[in-house]
Amino acid sequence: MKRILLAAVFTVVAAGSAFAASGKANTGCGLGTVLWGSKADNSILSQALQATTNGTFGNQTFGITSGTLECGTPGKVVQNERLNHFVRANMDNLAKDIAQGRGESLDTFAELLQVPAEKRPGFYAALQSNFGSVFTSENVVVAEVIDNAVAVAN
Repeated sequence: MKRILLAAVFTVVAAGSAFAASGKANTGCGLGTVLWGSKADNSILSQALQATTNGTFGNQTFGITSGTLECGTPGKVVQNERLNHFVRANMDNLAKDIAQGRGESLDTFAELLQVPAEKRPGFYAALQSNFGSVFTSENVVVAEVIDNAVAVAN
């Protein structure tokens, strides 16, 4: 019996050590992380207090969207590196496809912008009819093209 009890204690202590290494990863961001984080010893009890406070007050969504409460803000669609790289590499083809209202690079552009398939015909038409608002000059830069396309489509 003593061996079983000793094994159980060892398991709890080892689990506590594993939790200590991951602390915030277990509790997430939010008010509980802010309130209890500096006082927490990364024990199961302190992490439970953090997680319970985060869940009770339902403030993680606010923290994520505002970048507060030790939450990171998600990047905007125009900051998507794949999208930036694609537009940079295909600027001329994209301009041609937008002018025509169809094409492979326009399809890929819509995919990277996560435009739903059923809304793509309207997206393509909006870009085509507002070509001058998307490609504002011969020297337009990648970020402007993406921002302008998103603005025109909305």
